[in-house]
Amino acid sequence: MPKSCYVYLLESCDDGPSKSYVGWTIDLEKRLAAHNDGSGAKATRGRQWRLVHSEVFKTRSAAMSREYELKNNRRERRRLLGGNEH
Repeated sequence: MPKSCYVYLLESCDDGPSKSYVGWTIDLEKRLAAHNDGSGAKATRGRQWRLVHSEVFKTRSAAMSREYELKNNRRERRRLLGGNEH
């Protein structure tokens, strides 16, 4: 049985300017830990992050399509963040 894939939205939670990040994974907890310990995506290094939103998909391609959609739709990201992103 294939593993579920997740699309997730992170928000920075440190002293810097508020930022968001969208990604996909098969293990949310492990991926969030990687972002927070500096071994995640280059864009997230040096910051602390919290999970704001996640969605479950049955296939990698469905998750990657949704990730692409969220990365390119700032209005939707702001809505999911509750309007907090600057």
